[in-house]
Amino acid sequence: MAATAMPVLRCAGLTKRFGERTAVDDVSLTIAGGETYGLLGPNGAGKTTTISMLCGLTPADAGTVEVAGRPMHPGAVDAKAAVGYVPQDIALYPDLSARENLTFFGKLQGIAKAPLRQRVAEVLDIVGLADRADEHVDSYSGGMKRRANIAVGLLHEPELLVLDEPTVGVDPQSRNQILESIDRLGGAGLAVLYTTHYM
Repeated sequence: MAATAMPVLRCAGLTKRFGERTAVDDVSLTIAGGETYGLLGPNGAGKTTTISMLCGLTPADAGTVEVAGRPMHPGAVDAKAAVGYVPQDIALYPDLSARENLTFFGKLQGIAKAPLRQRVAEVLDIVGLADRADEHVDSYSGGMKRRANIAVGLLHEPELLVLDEPTVGVDPQSRNQILESIDRLGGAGLAVLYTTHYM
């Protein structure tokens, strides 16, 4: 699918300082639906700080961010609802299955029971875990845990999916599966931004 004309994410002049150190300096970018962008850089380059500002988790010292036409900042509930954020650390309960994890997080997001059951099945299929959905997450490989983590970010049907190092610590085959999933999501019209230090 071609990118839509309306930007889903727009930021201009984004800057963040920690004391005398400038961690992010004057970043500007625009991502439309159907586009996938990667922020490439070594550890410590400011990638996570950048996406934390883009998702409204950390206030910027300068610059503006809009998601789905709404201003983004730490208190911007409407703008945050348009974002699916997938952190670098696995944010799942290991003693629950992927299905149970997704159901739990969907209830926290206020998704009604019948639509939630259907959406859980959809995202498990999207990330390739439908056949292992009822196994405890602690039995999953690193790549499977990463894919389940991505499923949580997709659960509420965001307009923008932001992934922090989604392929870190996984084998090459799992890395390729994750990147192929990300490519399919962008092809389906979702705006996607991910960070990586892999070339």
